[in-house]
Amino acid sequence: MFARLSFIALTVVAAISVCQGFAIISTRDLPANCARNYTVSSGDTCDAISAAQDSSTFQLALANKATIDPLCDNLFPGEVICLGLTGQDCTTVYEVVSGDSCATIAQGADIQVATLLANNRNVDNACDNIYPDEVLCVASDIIPYSS
Repeated sequence: MFARLSFIALTVVAAISVCQGFAIISTRDLPANCARNYTVSSGDTCDAISAAQDSSTFQLALANKATIDPLCDNLFPGEVICLGLTGQDCTTVYEVVSGDSCATIAQGADIQVATLLANNRNVDNACDNIYPDEVLCVASDIIPYSS
């Protein structure tokens, strides 16, 4: 009987330790100037979050550069992430589809390609690194992103 109670007590202590550890990991500090945030759900990806929350893929990466890795493969349910920074929060976005080019995206948004590139610093000048489901900022004004 004593052995069974000891086992149950150890199991409860272990479960509490795991839960407390999870809480510490899942509540990463948001940037002080975070304008909006989102709580990650199971199965979320950076591109899916960006599309659903009107935040460009670049902006999401920039706002969370201290917590989200470049491949965005370290998200977990319950984690709170920043969607955009105050004064640097583009909410006018476009989700790339197969066959898109910077020229067609810019034309559809009625902006210059230079503006598209300035607002999406992850896109190279040749625009050959965009991919389907990537979310781009298509605001008509240049967003003053800081590095």
